[in-house]
Parts: sequence; structure tokens; C-alpha cells
Amino acid sequence: MTLITGIVKPVSEIQLEPGSTVTISNISWQEFQTLLQELGEKRASRIAYSHNTLQMMVPLPEHEIPSDLISDIVKTLLKAKGIRYQPFRSTTFKREGMAGIEPDASFYIQNCQRMIGRRRLEPDDPPPDLAIETDVTSKTTIEAYKAIECPEVWVYNQSKLTIYLLQEGEYVTAEKSPIFPEQAIAQIIPRVVERAWQVGTSQALAEFEAAIAERGS
Repeated sequence: MTLITGIVKPVSEIQLEPGSTVTISNISWQEFQTLLQELGEKRASRIAYSHNTLQMMVPLPEHEIPSDLISDIVKTLLKAKGIRYQPFRSTTFKREGMAGIEPDASFYIQNCQRMIGRRRLEPDDPPPDLAIETDVTSKTTIEAYKAIECPEVWVYNQSKLTIYLLQEGEYVTAEKSPIFPEQAIAQIIPRVVERAWQVGTSQALAEFEAAIAERGS
């Protein structure tokens, strides 16, 4: 008689290849907290947790390049408008007992002053005013943002930017961002990202900055 037993291995020891995603159900909040401690801050994987479902992914270079460029575009537009901001990049934002999420990029804008000098998030800190994700189609991710009540989320996927705005506890898609109402963000970002694949990120960003400066002069 042959006995077949399951192999139990800590989630923190799972090795993911770039571009890989793993989803694990029935993860309690305490288990999620423990996992975050085990994984530490210096890691390649990103996480999303909502409704007892954990998702881990390791981005590809084609994921990271648009993320950095979109973040730089946001900074350029904020500087052009003279708006102060505090970037928090892929900090782990949590809603106690409910959800956790690590954006590709995140910005405090309305709450900028409150977050200056913050080295670690406090339990009563607000969510970022803007979070950015690239190549995400996961329901877990959107549900996590809803739980932490992030007012605006941009998702760049397959050369398309979707703007999500939180209204009465639910996300609705919008054509424009309230942060940049005068800019056609949903058209601008895919165009600049595609340009970056052709001529390189630095040149594409320089061309965009020059165009913004010209319009403002």
C-alpha cells in the first residue's frame, strides 16, 4: 500500500520566475501579516491581498519600464502645475483585517504635507491619493484598493490606460483624472510609453517634458 501525503512548504519559500503570478485562497489576515514579515521589504515579488485571497507576482522588465515612466509623467505634470507631492512608490498599504496592496507607484498629493518625513506608515494614515498599476487584470488587486479606499487608481495594461475613481465605495471608470482635468491622460500615457519603446525612456520623457513646457509658455 502506497501512502500519498501532501507537501507543506512556506509561501515565503516559493520561487517565482519573472512574469509569474500565484494566487492562494483561504489566507487569514494573521497569516498574511506573518507572510509579510517573512518576505521582508527587499524582494522582487509584489503582493495583493483581499477577501482571504493572496496574489503574488514578479514583474518583467516590460512591466517595470512603463511603471517608472508613468510615475515620471505624473511628476512632470504635478511640477508643471506647481503642485507639491510625496511619492511612496510600492509601499504596502493595508486596511486592518481586510486587505493589503503594493502599487507599482503611489502619490500623496492632497495629503502631501501630512506624509512628509514619514518613514513608516501609521495605522491612521490615509491611502495614497493616486496609485498606479501596470499589467494587472486581477480582481484581487482592485478589491484591495477598494478596501483601503484609494480615491484614484490608474491601471496600464496592453497599451491602454484605465482610470478608476472611487465613488460611494465602488470604482467607476473615467475618461479623465480629477488631478489633471485639463490633460487627456488616457491618451497621453499610452502614446508616451509607446514612444519610449521606440527611442528609449529618457528621450521619450524629455520630449514629453518639452511639450508640457511649450504649452505652459
